[in-house]
Amino acid sequence: MIRWAMRKLGVEEWLVLAVLSMYTGAKTVVRTVYGNSSGFEVKVGMQQGSAFSPLLFVIVMEAISRELSGLTLGAVVC
Repeated sequence: MIRWAMRKLGVEEWLVLAVLSMYTGAKTVVRTVYGNSSGFEVKVGMQQGSAFSPLLFVIVMEAISRELSGLTLGAVVC
């Protein structure tokens, strides 16, 4: 979704690849009162607490908004 959104907004490919490389192969653990789980790869979603997450959210929402504004849905969206 991030790749599609960035390309839809005309972001240069080198920057798209740089952003995607930050999330490719990301690993995490789940922390509980009983201890941490084994590490596992994160395949979807954003890193919580990342300062970059709000910007990526806006990029995706802007791309979706532009995509939907080009559709004829038979209804008025205000």
